[in-house]
Amino acid sequence: MPIPTELVGSLPRPMKLQEAYADYDEGTITWDELKAEQDAAAEDSIARLEQTGEPIVTDGEQRESSFATYPITDTLAGTGLADNLAGDGQFFAIFDDGHHRQLPRLTGGPFRYKTFASEFVEKNRAVASRPVKQAVIAPSMLMLLYPLDGEIEGYSREQFLDDLCDEVEKDIRQCFAAGAVRVSIDFTEGRLANKNDSRNPWTNKDMLDEFIALNNRVIDRFSPEERKNIGIHTCPGGDCDSVHSKEVPYEKLLSKMFDLNAGYFLIQCASEEDKEEVYRLCGQYRRDDANGVSQVCFMGVINPLDPTVETAEQVKNDLVTAAKYIPKEALGATDDCGFSPFSRDIKPKHGSPDFARDVAMQKIQARLEGARLASEELGV
Repeated sequence: MPIPTELVGSLPRPMKLQEAYADYDEGTITWDELKAEQDAAAEDSIARLEQTGEPIVTDGEQRESSFATYPITDTLAGTGLADNLAGDGQFFAIFDDGHHRQLPRLTGGPFRYKTFASEFVEKNRAVASRPVKQAVIAPSMLMLLYPLDGEIEGYSREQFLDDLCDEVEKDIRQCFAAGAVRVSIDFTEGRLANKNDSRNPWTNKDMLDEFIALNNRVIDRFSPEERKNIGIHTCPGGDCDSVHSKEVPYEKLLSKMFDLNAGYFLIQCASEEDKEEVYRLCGQYRRDDANGVSQVCFMGVINPLDPTVETAEQVKNDLVTAAKYIPKEALGATDDCGFSPFSRDIKPKHGSPDFARDVAMQKIQARLEGARLASEELGV
């Protein structure tokens, strides 16, 4: 079997769709009119991915306000917020260019999803001719909805975490039931948990072990056969062509991340200064037996934040080097991050989100061809 390759999830949203999100927030278009723009962008994304030869496709998260908040709000501005939430929560991340992204704040219980990702899977399967995957949010991100200190009257932290795990499990199971062949869990907060940013209080709480334990509470509800197709995505952020935690030593995360009993990992690496050290760490810490499943490392060979398109030869060389440290049967190829995890992102280094969509397809083609060349050279 050749080296497998897989998209993380998001693609840049066309400017027309981004403007529709803003118009919906302003009340100048209806929800149905916004959904029509989402559907058009989703269908275009799937068609273009299939043209590249991508073996498993997504809609590029065109129907989601963000990878993190799709279950609980219709837009980044908080239009259509779910019950028991207010818009003034803590920062999820403060990025290196100075901008930030904010989460809602839980005001009471019970916690329930408003939207499940299976809705996207059903729509995508109706227009796709190839298998479909779906990215979902980790419980470790959504646990930040609850106040860091103290408890909500009448709704304890443990009650919330129980409800949260139930909703995330339901999200994943419904994606598979709707026909997704893979479900990857976004875990960008993993590296950020080691940043200790004084402007962002949760990063000072040493929460990585807590994050991993909570995520395993959900992952361990699935059988080894199911977990072969449940992945974990890690990156140092990717929004407006900026990052939030790339300066954090990667070993702080990688030495613990593989404690997650997932079957595969989508691992940012192309933008690292010392890629070979990342390969070595992944080879050292991945497990042949993670509670019954052998872990596969999909190494990032494409940098979505840089408009320069990688060559297939460059991708091939990276994968051949990775195979020095990671068993060939446990090696895959991916992109460092989603190409645009938030719905309002003009991709400043690219000049426009529409141009960034074209660049993304060129980069994906390079990943696919590079993985093919590496498979030939490695004899897999």
